[in-house]
Amino acid sequence: MSKPVESPTQSNLSDLLPYLSEGFCSGCKELLEARLQNLNYQVEVSLPNGHNSETSTGFCSANSSSFWTPEKSTASSNLSTSSSQISVSNNSSPASVTSNWKLIGSSVANEIKLNGEIAKASGNGTNGKVSSADEKNSSMSLAEEQKRILQIGRKKDFECVEMIKGRPVNVLQGLELHTRVFNDEEQKKIVDYVYDLQRMGQSRKLRERTYLEPQKWMRGKGRVTIQFGCCYNYAVDKNGNPPGITRDEEVDPIPPLFKSMIKRMVKWRILPTSCIPNSCIVNIYNEGDCIPPHIDHHDFVRPFCTVSFLTESDILFGTSLKPVGEGDFSGAAKIPLPVGSVLILKGNGADIAKHCVPAVLRKRISITFRKMDDSKLPFKFLPDPELQGIQPLGSSQLNKLSAQQVPSLPNLHNRNRISAAEPNTASSPIQFGNDDFPPLGAPTNKKR
Repeated sequence: MSKPVESPTQSNLSDLLPYLSEGFCSGCKELLEARLQNLNYQVEVSLPNGHNSETSTGFCSANSSSFWTPEKSTASSNLSTSSSQISVSNNSSPASVTSNWKLIGSSVANEIKLNGEIAKASGNGTNGKVSSADEKNSSMSLAEEQKRILQIGRKKDFECVEMIKGRPVNVLQGLELHTRVFNDEEQKKIVDYVYDLQRMGQSRKLRERTYLEPQKWMRGKGRVTIQFGCCYNYAVDKNGNPPGITRDEEVDPIPPLFKSMIKRMVKWRILPTSCIPNSCIVNIYNEGDCIPPHIDHHDFVRPFCTVSFLTESDILFGTSLKPVGEGDFSGAAKIPLPVGSVLILKGNGADIAKHCVPAVLRKRISITFRKMDDSKLPFKFLPDPELQGIQPLGSSQLNKLSAQQVPSLPNLHNRNRISAAEPNTASSPIQFGNDDFPPLGAPTNKKR
């Protein structure tokens, strides 16, 4: 039997990268490298006679509209299960873990795009600026972005007054809720991506401190966490490290798809350019899981944000959040977090009021993005070039939107206020509904 001829794709594609990418910016070079790796995957994991495994789960489901078709899902399944390819043993070195992470993460993210804005958001790969030629070529995506921005609901006037040291204080000052930031298709891609990260963590393909899946020993205790950018201790650990960022521990870097989410939130003026996140934590809740009352550690600067997926859940705020059962709490104010929404926390809402997520009724995923204080960065932390210099859509681009399309949202202070003269009402939390978050440009009949 003659020896099969080795595919030139398998043997030569990676070697061609320096020649094919000559003169490219770093962003384009990374994209090209990921596509070459993707071609290598298809050769390396192809099965005899072109047959594909019927039991493959892959990165996305078979009916997903994303890049990963059932045939290509076989490749990703083999990547995570075959010991002869890129699986990582428990004794793998950090370098090999990072190498495998880059191999999988970069190829997936370059195909799972959020409405095609990733390339434009990264600009020339370093400073986030878009040349006039690039802007002209991407005019359709700019128009789509403008349309999407108009659909976002924004509420920035939350109010709940509590008496603190004898003075009335709006403990929700600084909170912002931006709804419809990620549409249904984008949410599905992000959720599929999170589940794949969870499978990687369960298979020990992520760094040890990146993935944590505690044993669920009671209701409310069992939330899965995946940390990127830094290792955060919720309590004193076995080595005596206090709560906060553990500077001598390493976790995996922020995945490419999550970086595209950051770019969108900055471009769409949801996050300020002065506080671009360089870390994130994924929370995967099963039914009954919760996050207990807390104030986020000041190792992270303000503002920070959390994005919600799968199930709308409430978040409670107040200076005193009391347990009323396993995983359940009561507080002064309750805010629903619709799927695809972004909650911004700063001011009193981040530093005076505690917040918690009571036991969820159904499966939920949240991704919290935070910027580390410069003095608390991990010792081996390196800034990500893709997250440097991201700029929001400029005024010249947004001037194309008619001023009449972006009216000021109604002031709802009076309707949503707990009066300092009515302290008893704090026992019944303020509830904000979907009507409080109209899309930009939508008419409103609410009285002031």
